[in-house]
Amino acid sequence: MVQQQELDRAFAALADETRRGILTRLGDGPATITELATPAGMTLTGIRKHVEVLESAGLVTTEKVGRVRECRLGTERLDDAMAWISFYQRLWERRLDGLEAYFTLHGGTPHDTNTDTTNDTKGTES
Repeated sequence: MVQQQELDRAFAALADETRRGILTRLGDGPATITELATPAGMTLTGIRKHVEVLESAGLVTTEKVGRVRECRLGTERLDDAMAWISFYQRLWERRLDGLEAYFTLHGGTPHDTNTDTTNDTKGTES
């Protein structure tokens, strides 16, 4: 399985709304730092820092083309993150299927174990 540190970096990078927006934009094709900064209303330095985080996580690649830096999606880490998510999705689907089967075998309702006393009015004065 993928090394934990690589996944940690990818998920940490994805946790930021601005960086997710950058990835969404790059899904349409390559873009320069300036093209990424303009719709985000950020400075070039600010957007560059976000791109560096994405690049260090392997989610984006950059290349100097003439006087500009062009950014592209780096799909390898996205594929790793999706594989991790898919593994746990299948795991939970199996567990929930087992829970559904349990309730089906037992008449569709769990045993009444409600011990909630929030509606208990004994001993209260009106």
